[in-house]
Amino acid sequence: MRLTQIFAAAALALVSTLALADDAAEQAIRKSLDSLQLDTPVESISASPLAGLYEVKLKGSRVLYASADGQFVMQGYLFQLKDGKPVNLTEKTERLGVAKLINGIPVAETVVYPAIGETKSHITVFTDTTCPYCHKLHAEVPALNKMGIEVRYVAFPRQGLGSPGDEQLQAVWCSTDKKAAMDKMVDGQEIKAAKCANPVSKQFALGQSIGVNGTPAIILADGQVIPGYQPAAQVAKLALSAK
Repeated sequence: MRLTQIFAAAALALVSTLALADDAAEQAIRKSLDSLQLDTPVESISASPLAGLYEVKLKGSRVLYASADGQFVMQGYLFQLKDGKPVNLTEKTERLGVAKLINGIPVAETVVYPAIGETKSHITVFTDTTCPYCHKLHAEVPALNKMGIEVRYVAFPRQGLGSPGDEQLQAVWCSTDKKAAMDKMVDGQEIKAAKCANPVSKQFALGQSIGVNGTPAIILADGQVIPGYQPAAQVAKLALSAK
């Protein structure tokens, strides 16, 4: 019994020491990052799988790495070899961040094209009604729905706020039937909708924060970003394999 108590006390002391070390490292790293004047807030700092290296998660899913004393800060991929195969730990962490942000968008703030029958997966698409390749992808949405893929549109005026695309997207989101309005707008028809409070600017900022710089940008359920147009069969294959 006495030996068990000694081991328990030693384990508790070790945990406390590690916690103090992590706290000191976090303070040192934050001080260094403040001096760099990053334009993106830091969400968290924690020990990475590589001893002596800390993982810095920025708002919007980007990841940096830093030494415990904060003297070295780097951006790049961290790989781990498992069974002789490389695993991109950075990409894995960033995807989790993107998935959390994208899957956290209230469905009511999106334009939804539901799957036909069983919903096997979903994709979120940053779109612009003035984008030709968005029109091309939109024409394949029925095929995606038939394959069990739900399509959720979010707004991304590629020419910026105040552009014709922004005005069109706001009109879609302010329409009583957003799905019908989206179909008409993509088909080249003009729609009228009274101005309203809408999420277009918020969704545009969200897209920028995760690195979207063009449309369409397809986000899988697991946070993987597929830039640009892809045929329905390829999108469905990727969507169904996303975990």
